[in-house]
Amino acid sequence: MKKSSVIAALIGGFLGLTAMAMPAGAAALEKGTQSEHVLDLQLRLSTLGYFQAGATGYYGSITYEAVKKFQKQSGLPVSGTADSKTLSLLKQSAAPKQNVLEQLARLIHAEARGESLQGQIAVGAVVLNRVQSNAFPDSITEVIFQPVQFSAILDGQYNLTPGPSAYQAARAALNGSDPTNGALFYYNPKIATSAWSKSRPIKVRIDQHVFTL
Repeated sequence: MKKSSVIAALIGGFLGLTAMAMPAGAAALEKGTQSEHVLDLQLRLSTLGYFQAGATGYYGSITYEAVKKFQKQSGLPVSGTADSKTLSLLKQSAAPKQNVLEQLARLIHAEARGESLQGQIAVGAVVLNRVQSNAFPDSITEVIFQPVQFSAILDGQYNLTPGPSAYQAARAALNGSDPTNGALFYYNPKIATSAWSKSRPIKVRIDQHVFTL
């Protein structure tokens, strides 16, 4: 079954090197939501052993069932929707062990530093689009580290410290901004040598990258 597409609003801003925190009084998170707060929810549930999949930032069936288990064990009404009480208790119960936002920011910085903010968001959007595609792994971490996919992983530039714009771009992509309109690949025509890459249907050109299907 084709994975659900995601629609969400753009939320900008700089986060820094720590995992994003769910704000007090946050709106309920429910099935179909794609956001940085869903990513945080998944990572906290994973820390407690309720969420057994890779983090995606998308509130699907696995997240829904994990929330129900947490609610049941915590004596909360079991709805599968992460309401304010659920989010508050979860925040008190666990901190994320893994910073997936930082992983995404590192990739964006390594692949698109020096590009416009839109160009950096576009790289992050490709990662999120791959997560939603049946042709790629099912989590952000797995997509980033899939062998022989991103040059920044291969040449070590992923290990560079991301700048503020990389975090801003990562958050924007997590919250649904996609300047590529669904692209799954990109390349720099000035240095690309792969005929296969250049043969892909072009979606858009942003800064120095061509984004394709």
